[in-house]
Amino acid sequence: MDAIQAAVLGFIQGLTEFLPVSSSGHLVLFQNLFGLTEPELLFDICLHVGTLIAVCVVFWRDIWAVLAAFVSLPSLKKEAGSWSKLFAQNESIRLSCLIVVGSIPTVFLGLVFKEMVDFLFGSVAIVGVMLLTTGFVLWFTKNAKTTGRTLEQMSFKDVLIIGFVQGLAIIPGISRSGSTISMALYLGIDRRLAGRFSFLLSIPAICGALVLGLNDGLAHNDISLGVILLGSLIAAMSGYIALKILLRLVNKGRLAWFAPYCWLLGVVAIVWAVV
Repeated sequence: MDAIQAAVLGFIQGLTEFLPVSSSGHLVLFQNLFGLTEPELLFDICLHVGTLIAVCVVFWRDIWAVLAAFVSLPSLKKEAGSWSKLFAQNESIRLSCLIVVGSIPTVFLGLVFKEMVDFLFGSVAIVGVMLLTTGFVLWFTKNAKTTGRTLEQMSFKDVLIIGFVQGLAIIPGISRSGSTISMALYLGIDRRLAGRFSFLLSIPAICGALVLGLNDGLAHNDISLGVILLGSLIAAMSGYIALKILLRLVNKGRLAWFAPYCWLLGVVAIVWAVV
């Protein structure tokens, strides 16, 4: 992989990690287009770290509030009187607990299907079918009757469902952001909260993928450090822009706009695989 290819893949990763069109699916297609038939695991992981930086920049206030709440946990618990009251009264503690619970099914699916990742990333046909699926998931958000449920009204059941859907995004072609935001909307969660929670939930998922894949990536990496850093930097910059755009579109109820693109790219991928 040369610097130009890394820059293109970094740009694609950052753009598609947050726009609901599946970053992993695009990476598979473009790596095949460049003749990179073997998954470049470490490079893919580092691109995800780049997009993680973008999430941290956009949501730094939430992250800082959660960290500050945990540092002050003993005094907060004493003030509240009980853990249940603290959970109910402190938004940062409630948000962090919901993220932890929502991450459980994601971790489970990630561990179960870890051995299948290389196979999935090598199949253009699977990417095509999953992109078609993502398109339908996005399209039907037009009919989602969002009741505007707040963070206080979110339950552990809600976040377990959203976390399970996030875990399915290990399949290239399934958009992580598209599927989790769509599911939150189907559950009646407020649009702004749906986008915010989806991306905060992605932080432990990306960190987990980094830990799981780092050893294998280092052992089978043939790409120079400079090329990896270039791709990661571009992924962070394009990811920041894409994240800002998507949050605005989600707030306006425009998530379904991306469905036709997913369908078109899905058909192209299937035809490409067959031909």
